[in-house]
Amino acid sequence: MTLFVRIVESGSFTKAANALDIPRATATLAIQQLESRLGVRLLERTTRQVRATPEGVAFHERCIHLLAELEDAEAILQPVADNPRGVLRVELHGTHASRIVLPRLEAFHARYPALELVITTGDRRVDLVGEGIDCAVRSGEPEDSRLIARKLVTLEQVICASPAYLERMGIPSTPDTLRDHHGIHFVSGANAPDKTLDLIVDGATRTFTTGGWLTVNDAESYVTSALAGFGLIQLPRFRLASHLANGELVEILPAWKKPALPLYAVYPQRRHLSPRVRVFLEWLTTLYESEFGNIRQATSTNRVTPASRKLRDD
Repeated sequence: MTLFVRIVESGSFTKAANALDIPRATATLAIQQLESRLGVRLLERTTRQVRATPEGVAFHERCIHLLAELEDAEAILQPVADNPRGVLRVELHGTHASRIVLPRLEAFHARYPALELVITTGDRRVDLVGEGIDCAVRSGEPEDSRLIARKLVTLEQVICASPAYLERMGIPSTPDTLRDHHGIHFVSGANAPDKTLDLIVDGATRTFTTGGWLTVNDAESYVTSALAGFGLIQLPRFRLASHLANGELVEILPAWKKPALPLYAVYPQRRHLSPRVRVFLEWLTTLYESEFGNIRQATSTNRVTPASRKLRDD
């Protein structure tokens, strides 16, 4: 049932098999045996995609409920709840993996030694449902309505540039002068390049469009381009702290606040919150509280609503 659900959600035998760490041939044989036992065709296979038949759609819905009930049944058993086991797949963006999570992961492993973690990183926007990821850490308000989000922290942002750029182009004196400056533009997925910088002016968030000649699609290139003097960037302060401290980057317009960037742990709403996901989310919450102190806001679990901005701290 788990394999069948993963195939329907991902539209791929290969992705589902990879998510469950089984050979594709094994997945194919298992579904054939399931269809033979039930006496109906559950999946339609083409060279491009796999789709559920009408019978498969109905069976998929029942499988979701049955697997959730199974997770509930296991979760009430104290040994399972206290010592979850199995594979936990987590997606992190580079900075959060290298600077926050991975350096402290030994403590989590020591507490839950039976869990095997698979952590993927990068700037590509991963489809959690389609690729079988259990949970992820993401910035900005997530757009995917299939996900449940738990707020971890809100991050203070800064706008900055290199000394060489400011010497060449001048230091912006007011928010309106940002329009006369070059920004390093950022593109994510199929979205149009973001050419804007955000500030809070007279109590309201205002967006200022910058000029510029360079667009990048990953956070490392975004920072490197600023260090090279190509323009202004806007990111959470923690991401740039060392560059600001040693003078490689200079904060501009410090008298104007920048909108705080929320950071969420997200997981698919149709995948029941299993013990392994639950303990990892609890550990993440404590970890980010410790790292960022009192800037954490309400952490109640909420269904995501569309509204995404500034995902450049990835």
